[in-house]
Amino acid sequence: MSVQAPMTFQPQKERIVLLHQQTLHTMRTLRLTAMADAYVQQTQDPDIATLTFDERLGLLVDQEWTCRQDRLLSRLLREARLKLPACPEDIDYQTSRGLEGSIVRQLAMGQWLQAHHNLLVVGPTGVGKTFLVCALGNAACRQGFRTRYYRLSRLLGDIMIAKGDGTYRRLLNQLAKVDLLILDDWGLAPLNAAESREILEVLDDRILRSTCVASQLPLHLWHQHFADSTVADAVLDRLIHTAHKIQMQGESMRKLRNSLPTKSENDI
Repeated sequence: MSVQAPMTFQPQKERIVLLHQQTLHTMRTLRLTAMADAYVQQTQDPDIATLTFDERLGLLVDQEWTCRQDRLLSRLLREARLKLPACPEDIDYQTSRGLEGSIVRQLAMGQWLQAHHNLLVVGPTGVGKTFLVCALGNAACRQGFRTRYYRLSRLLGDIMIAKGDGTYRRLLNQLAKVDLLILDDWGLAPLNAAESREILEVLDDRILRSTCVASQLPLHLWHQHFADSTVADAVLDRLIHTAHKIQMQGESMRKLRNSLPTKSENDI
């Protein structure tokens, strides 16, 4: 009597492998690359069978979501061109500079951006205005807000170049679409009539956007900064009336951190 050979399950395994390959191909075609990578890891994990279908699916979706958020943040930070790699968590509240942690943390949450409010940061040179506005710009990027940092002089220079090469309207459209426009070093030099009108042109397109200005020039002197008083009224009307204001003070942080220790009498 002949003995039957044991049944083989190789065809079923081949179908499973083929199904996995097709699933991976479909994921990558749909640009679900992070989900595809997580799917490969799941198929190689011997303990994955202990998870339910919903748990496995949730892990795949979470991986794709996290990867996309990371890519979005990287793109927003790259486009923001922040002068400093500052983060809200790194802001120094120990040094006496007139900074209230509760106010800064509230601003970092971004409600002012959703309400299309502005932010004015004023204080003497070196107290950390640039670090603060870059940190808030970083926080805005984390929440998905398109951000762009400019020194005011550089912005005016780019506008002049754009006028010369025919990209002026495109530049204004780009600035109008940015959720948060940061203008640093406001007030370092007086604005002539043409520059004043350009600033008004930029701000006029940003009624439903937020602008952050950092300046060592006290607020009550801003009007004198413009050559044309009528344009000054229009610019300040668009900036100040819906603005949160932070007044910084104290010694220059560069001076405090770079000062050399002095010898005590006991060392002599």
